[in-house]
Amino acid sequence: MPNHDLTAEQVRDLRALAGMMIPQSAVYDVPGADDEKIFNDILRSLERDRDDIRRALSHLAAIGGGAFADLEAQRRSEVAAAFREVGGAPLAALVRVVLLCYYRDDRVMRSLGQEARPPFPRGHVVEQGDWSLLDPVRARPPMYRTINTE
Repeated sequence: MPNHDLTAEQVRDLRALAGMMIPQSAVYDVPGADDEKIFNDILRSLERDRDDIRRALSHLAAIGGGAFADLEAQRRSEVAAAFREVGGAPLAALVRVVLLCYYRDDRVMRSLGQEARPPFPRGHVVEQGDWSLLDPVRARPPMYRTINTE
């Protein structure tokens, strides 16, 4: 098991929330974010977001009045909606980790018509766009202060 420094209850809550965020789909033949392989990747990938994830899970438990994973489905939806309204860095970190791990799963990539491989060394072809769309940004004055290094 990965070293994630979460309590057993926090792991259960995170798994329940990840499954709500991205549920399994028989239509697209993809697992949910609570799938064993994907969820273990989530736990291994907490790293710099660990404290924000802990805060997010604590906030989720506070809103729900206890373990999120133990709530009835309807109550989970209400608690998740209330948590989404609060937002902030903890929620952003949680969403980032779940999405990152979900979209690097080979099964998910194949369902999107992508090769299940890293982007490099072969790279991916990116369609060229209309670079003139950046002209208004280039024409705008700098939005930063310059620092005198002398």
